Amino acid sequence: MIITETERNRAVFARFHDATNTGSVQLIEKTIDDVVAPDVVFHAPVPMDTTGAQALKQVWTVLLRAFPDLRVTAEDVLADGDKIVCRNTVTGTHQGEFRGLPATGKQVSYGEIFILRFAGGRITEIWGVVDVLSQLRQLGALPA
Repeated sequence: MIITETERNRAVFARFHDATNTGSVQLIEKTIDDVVAPDVVFHAPVPMDTTGAQALKQVWTVLLRAFPDLRVTAEDVLADGDKIVCRNTVTGTHQGEFRGLPATGKQVSYGEIFILRFAGGRITEIWGVVDVLSQLRQLGALPA
C-alpha cells in the first residue's frame, strides 16, 4: 500500500493532536521531539524567549499549567500536499497563572486556526491565529 504525502501528514497531525489532549506535558514533549523539526519556524501570538521546537514545548507547558483540563477539538482539518489547516475550539478551566492573571476558576472556550507545513514527515513551520481577545475577556482580564 502506498501512502501519499497528504495521508502521511494527516497521520502525523493526528498523533500530535491526540497527544495535546492527554494533559501530559511529558507525552506532548516526547511527541514534539518525534514529529516536529527541532528548528520549526513558529509564527503565533505567543510571547516566547526561545525558538524552534523548544518554543512549542514552552507553549504547552504554560497552557497546561494554567488550564490542566485543556481540550482542543478539531472542528475542521483540511490537508493538501505539504500543508494542513486546522480550525479548533479550545476549552479549559483557568486553574493556574496565565499571562500574569492568577487562577480564576473560570471556564474558557475560544477559537484558533493553525496552518502546519510538513517536510519529510515532520512539522517544519506553524502559523497560528488564536482568539486571545475572547480568551482574556472570558477570564475577566478585559471588559466584555
